[in-house]
Amino acid sequence: MMRVILLMLGLSLAAAYKNPQYASGRSTMVHLFEWKWDDIAAECERFLGPMGFGGIQISPPNENLVIWSMNRPWWERYQPISYRLITRSGNEQQFTDMVRRCNNAGVRIYVDAIINHMTGTWNENVGTGGSTANFGEWHYPAVPYGRNDFNWPQCVISGNDYGCCPDRVRNCELSGLKDLNQGSEYVRQQIVGFMNRLIDLGVAGFRIDAAKHMWPGDLRVIYDRLNNLNTNHGFPSGARPYIYQEVIDLGGEAISRDEYTSLAAVTEFKFGMELSRAFQGGNQLRWLANWGPQWGLLAHEDSLTFIDNHDNQRGHGAGGAILTYKQAKQYKAAIAFMLAHPYGEPQLMSSFDFTNTEAGPPMDSSGNIISPSINSDNSCGNGWVCEHRWRQIYSMVDFRNVAAGTNLNDWWDNGSNQIAFCRGGQAFIAINGDNWDLNQNLQTCLPAGTYCDVISGSKNGNSCTGKSVTVGNDGRAQIYVASHEFDMMLAIHRGTRSSL
Repeated sequence: MMRVILLMLGLSLAAAYKNPQYASGRSTMVHLFEWKWDDIAAECERFLGPMGFGGIQISPPNENLVIWSMNRPWWERYQPISYRLITRSGNEQQFTDMVRRCNNAGVRIYVDAIINHMTGTWNENVGTGGSTANFGEWHYPAVPYGRNDFNWPQCVISGNDYGCCPDRVRNCELSGLKDLNQGSEYVRQQIVGFMNRLIDLGVAGFRIDAAKHMWPGDLRVIYDRLNNLNTNHGFPSGARPYIYQEVIDLGGEAISRDEYTSLAAVTEFKFGMELSRAFQGGNQLRWLANWGPQWGLLAHEDSLTFIDNHDNQRGHGAGGAILTYKQAKQYKAAIAFMLAHPYGEPQLMSSFDFTNTEAGPPMDSSGNIISPSINSDNSCGNGWVCEHRWRQIYSMVDFRNVAAGTNLNDWWDNGSNQIAFCRGGQAFIAINGDNWDLNQNLQTCLPAGTYCDVISGSKNGNSCTGKSVTVGNDGRAQIYVASHEFDMMLAIHRGTRSSL
């Protein structure tokens, strides 16, 4: 009986860590990669809050090594030198202000937590807050950590280890980054203290970087010592942090993502890989009729889903030919499918423009991040892409909010790459991936009336700035998406009805 009780307790805790704790009526997280805290706070108030976004993944907030020899690459943020809250994105006061303002706007904050390792060994030795380390002695006085807090004997993961040797993947160094021993009580205390400090400041959860490189048993101890979310920031009493673990598992490795789903949610890399393949013509869209676990994806409640993230949009991580902002037409269609489909907990990527895959964010000659400028058409400037501000993307966030709580129904396809489906009686989308026009009378599942397509435009009073769709008393409408159009899709929902 005791074993059954303990099992049920473990399952209930895992479920608790799989709730993003979004404010009511909201969904969808966006990764504002390398944004400054002041800019994130402003974006919550002027755009993300009003547009119904649920949350933001931020870049690691703790002090990292400054790497001028590589012209301050994006990955210097993944070289921690202490747990002090001071980076190029801002200091602790700015971080605290950002979390408060975003929560007040109904937008939650999720921290990219680097708890697997500290820095690699470099000739440079100054952090973003002025801290230093003795790399040769594994000494990080600003934590403090010493040699006994790391895994010994020292070893470095090789490519072959992933197929055979889970102990080496978890106990050796990833790319030469000094590997912490999460089995150590002292190390656990430092990590839990860091994460609880962030929870007390009002964050809603964590992305666990390099989770595959840590033992699941050690992570369970750490997660279960975390505080409940701070009720002063609008979270319900007893709410647990949302945790999604980076576990790259495309099959054939010694470590499986299934080892981590009993703890918390997991980043589903197969999701973006398969949708990128389909929307680039490598698989017919009609096969998406049974999209979800039948494709070998994680269970719905276990899955943090995305098309691209900061790693694989640069060819790092996993997934092969991943769609990014650089293939805008197909990318926006894949995002629209992700947001229209009920499977998983979706995350959007918001990028800065790059050609060099090592390059850090737009910066001045002193290495300070340059803020995104906001153009008159709501797009971004100063080298920032801001996909979350593309109409075709933020309109689909609203679509997902309207469709919340409904299942997929009335699937239609043409036996090729034209597909359409409803979300209950709330919303309808059609996508044309063929090189000929989609022109069909389809069931929209919506009440009779005229609706504005949120892809080509928006509702403005009782008129549409883009296409309009007339739905009859039987819920059917003539749907037209030409193959040469700027976008591959059309989407309507109850909130876009312009007239009866």
